[in-house]
Order: sequence, then C-alpha cells, then structure tokens
Amino acid sequence: MIGFLSGNILHKQPPWLLLNVAGVGYELEAPMTTFYDLPEVGQKVELHTHLVVREDAQLLYGFSRINQRELFRNLLKVNGVGPRVALAILSTMNAEEFQACVVAEDAVQLTRVPGIGRKTAERLLIEMRDKVDHLFDASGGSTVIAGMAEKTTADSTSDAISALIALGYKPAEATKHIRSLDAGLSSEELIRLALRNMAKKS
Repeated sequence: MIGFLSGNILHKQPPWLLLNVAGVGYELEAPMTTFYDLPEVGQKVELHTHLVVREDAQLLYGFSRINQRELFRNLLKVNGVGPRVALAILSTMNAEEFQACVVAEDAVQLTRVPGIGRKTAERLLIEMRDKVDHLFDASGGSTVIAGMAEKTTADSTSDAISALIALGYKPAEATKHIRSLDAGLSSEELIRLALRNMAKKS
C-alpha cells in the first residue's frame, strides 16, 4: 500500500495530478479541497495517499490533509459510495464541513453533490454519524510544503469545466456555472466559486 508521497509537481489539471518522486512519475486523482492547497508546478509537495486496486486498474488518490484521506476511506465503506462520489463530496466540502453536515443531519446539502440521491444521503448520515468525530483527533493540518500559487492561464475556463464534468456534473451545468464567473481567475478559483454557488442552490 502506498500511503504517502513526497515529490515535485510535474503537471496538475483537476482532478488529475502528476508527481515526480525520485524520478518516478505517479499519477493521482485528488479532490478540489486538496487542489486548493497545492503549490505551483515544479514545487515540492507531500501528500497522504490511498490506493484502490481493481481488476482493470490501480488508482491512486492524493490528499493534502490526513483527515481528508480518513474521510475518503470511511466514505468508501458506505454502500453506494465509490471513489468518484467520495471525491465529489470532498471537492464540494472539506472534512469539517462534512462533519457539520452530518451532525446537523442535512441530507439536502448532501444531495447537491453529483451522484448522491436522497437515499444515499440518508444512508451517509446514518453510517457516518459515529465516524466523523475521530477525523479530527489526528492532525488535520496541511502537509503542503510550498504556498498556494496564483496562476491564471488562457485555458483556465476550459480546465475548470473539464474538472466539474470529471466530478460528475453535466456538461451544460458545468459550462453555465463556470462561464458566469470572471474568466481572469485561475482554474482552481473558478472551480471553488462554482462549487460554492451550486451548493447554495435550493
């Protein structure tokens, strides 16, 4: 099991990340809560990881905070929640926000995450009720070495749309929300604002 990686970022395009660790390139998927913490390409980062082994693939997921990874692992134990839905949850809210959602028994907030219907949301509230508190016993601090980079490119809008589609949003919905925002923002900022706006929808 690969539980931790330390290396330089070669490429990042949410939700995918390529990390150079001692000359070996590791491909990872990460939630947006981790992408918000990442430094710019070329800088060093340390990530907690979780490996999912399937018959047709080995998938590696990276997290900047250990409580993100622990929440991800607990979410995978819930019937009807796979890695894609777990990533969508952690892209829409951080571990603390998820804990507050469970404590408040807010099923409506959970149904705003792509891939989660009413029954799955209610199942999450029941099964995660006794598990969320321990997520904050361990250090939840970020292990990112370098600071957040403010990076804007001509492709930030298309990258942001692609990221939302990868998280499970419909292309039309993703395009509508991203294009309603300031095109001068970085892709991470566009995604953050779009997810925040969609979470506020009734």
